[in-house]
Amino acid sequence: MISVPWPCYNPLPLGRAACLPGSVRGGKRADSRRPGPGKEVKNMTDTGRLFWLAAGLFLGVLGTWIVCREPRAFAANDRHGDFILCTGAVAVSPRAPTDGVWLLDYRTGKLLGTVIDRSVGKLVGWAEVDLVQEFGLAARQDVHFLMTTGSISQGQAALYVAETTTGKFGVYTMGPRPDNQPGVLIRRHDLVMFRPAAKGP
Repeated sequence: MISVPWPCYNPLPLGRAACLPGSVRGGKRADSRRPGPGKEVKNMTDTGRLFWLAAGLFLGVLGTWIVCREPRAFAANDRHGDFILCTGAVAVSPRAPTDGVWLLDYRTGKLLGTVIDRSVGKLVGWAEVDLVQEFGLAARQDVHFLMTTGSISQGQAALYVAETTTGKFGVYTMGPRPDNQPGVLIRRHDLVMFRPAAKGP
């Protein structure tokens, strides 16, 4: 057998034809992955990778800023029988925000409020508002209260109280007493009608 110096047959002049894909030419294997006519190979360069990495970081930071730019207030509400309980932040001290507790007692017609003293882990005492007088209720009148809290500023929540029979809606907050004594004070900020009072049968 006679050995041929070229591993593949090339009937054309040297330099104008290539070996078949997978064959060897000049000591190097021809690239079988070379695209066919009309096809283009696109490789992601380092610049492209850096671009998408920077875009991902930017979108992540933007999403975090949108979610966290405003403080969120979480309120808890519950009721049982003649009592309604809910909580909300109270700005007793700007550097020490604490949780306020609101309790509506149907039996006495009172709205009670207190906060937790963080230094000792105890309640500071109850402040109260007479809702019978506030809402102009008659003795033994059949009433139905709803209440919840919502954030109005950093570390401060407001209490919203609605009475469905009279159609009245009140807004309250808790804060430190103006005489600098221990405890808190309940302030009424507004009392309006959200609909005409219900008429009796």
